[in-house]
Amino acid sequence: MPIPREYPLSRRLPLWPIPLVWTLALGLWGLSREHSVWRDEAATWQVARRPVADIWHMLGNVDAVHGLYYLLMRGLFVCFGPGTTTLRLPSVLAMAVAAVCVAAVGRRLAGYWAGLAGGLAFGLLPAVQSYLQEGRPYALIAAGAGVATLLLVTVLQGRGRAAYWVAYGGTVAVCGLLNWLSLLILPAHLATLLWTRARRRTWACWAAASTGAVAAVLPLILFSRRQSAQVSWIPPLTWHMLIGPAILLAIGGLGALLDRPRAGRLSIAAVGLPLLAVPQLGLIGLSLVQPLFLDRYVLFSMLGLALLIGAALGTAVRVAGPRFPRGARWIVPAVVTVAMAALLPLSLAKRSPASRVDDVLAVAADVRRLKKTGDAVVFVPAARRDTALVSPGHFAGLRDVALAESPVASGTLKGKEAEPARIRAAMLAHRRILLVTDVPEVARPLSNKRDEVKTAVLKEHFRVVADEQARGRRVTVYERISGG
Repeated sequence: MPIPREYPLSRRLPLWPIPLVWTLALGLWGLSREHSVWRDEAATWQVARRPVADIWHMLGNVDAVHGLYYLLMRGLFVCFGPGTTTLRLPSVLAMAVAAVCVAAVGRRLAGYWAGLAGGLAFGLLPAVQSYLQEGRPYALIAAGAGVATLLLVTVLQGRGRAAYWVAYGGTVAVCGLLNWLSLLILPAHLATLLWTRARRRTWACWAAASTGAVAAVLPLILFSRRQSAQVSWIPPLTWHMLIGPAILLAIGGLGALLDRPRAGRLSIAAVGLPLLAVPQLGLIGLSLVQPLFLDRYVLFSMLGLALLIGAALGTAVRVAGPRFPRGARWIVPAVVTVAMAALLPLSLAKRSPASRVDDVLAVAADVRRLKKTGDAVVFVPAARRDTALVSPGHFAGLRDVALAESPVASGTLKGKEAEPARIRAAMLAHRRILLVTDVPEVARPLSNKRDEVKTAVLKEHFRVVADEQARGRRVTVYERISGG
């Protein structure tokens, strides 16, 4: 396939360092988010601090789908110590790798400017900025999807060897072990093979690699289905939830049209459009059976959107080149600069503690300031115990009166609580109790008897003497009513 004519400047400059440094800069900018950690990251933080045997014990009960990620983070915490940098830097590095893959695929299929524009656009996408600094596995999956896509393009161009297919299958398998919904990349690549009318040998090699990857992930899929109650909070699919994917597909479709797609030709449209559309549509289809529609599960589809945006800008450079040879080379830098300026408010918001539902560290500091010797503490719901698990020193001296078995001993994220009657008796044995819960704006209705008992005892027998709210979490100090 002929590659569009490039300008002397683009022939002299290496491409891959530009999106690499650009994405790293975006990721390192405000990395600590004012030293805040929200509830999903708190799960990573507290599990990664457990011994491997205890992590393995927990995975038998909850969060098996994230097992490989927890073990990886455990190793990093041992080597570098727990902290927001260790927690989030793997995601920054992974997104930088993904951006390099976008740039490499774009350059091979549509030239230097398409590759450069796609690699730079990837880091600016709002969804990417949301998870660029997230202590969860989704950025790592995006990097793996980028590597797998680059390997597929390499073999479709006739450059690959058998080792490339082994690497492809292994990369897809690792992505699947990080989150098995990432296997939606396989039907996306299947669509690319159909579009480009791949040779029979290519089909055979892809089928073998894909089958191996699925076989490696299948035990995790079957086992994690037993823990499906963990995602029972995800709301059913509604029409308004489809607005975002529809906009993304419209933008991607425009980029594909500008790439002048043609059946049988390996192009950015043939790679990028399936990579964007198939995972999105696949997740929507799965969500009709069981609610699973969360954009982070198909974050890797943003690779396709970035490729298609790069194709559109590359086309603009190519069209403007003959008439404006000097000005054409400034199209991509100018568009990226304008996009960065337009997205600056969003970028700043993503790097603030307010961008997440809550902050477990902020309320922990309030607990340390408000507690007194002999105080008790209760959590509503029990999952808010993550504050104490991430910052145990701030809770030193407080008795967790509802806890019957610790999270480590029980192999859970939040521990096992005592029966309601025991919780009631233990609370009434204390003069002061600290309640850690959500602020009213994000608090959910009480869903179990234990939480109802905690709330009722505090209302009937205690009065509020202090109340602090910080970044989505709330700590209230209750004191026993005389004679109550």
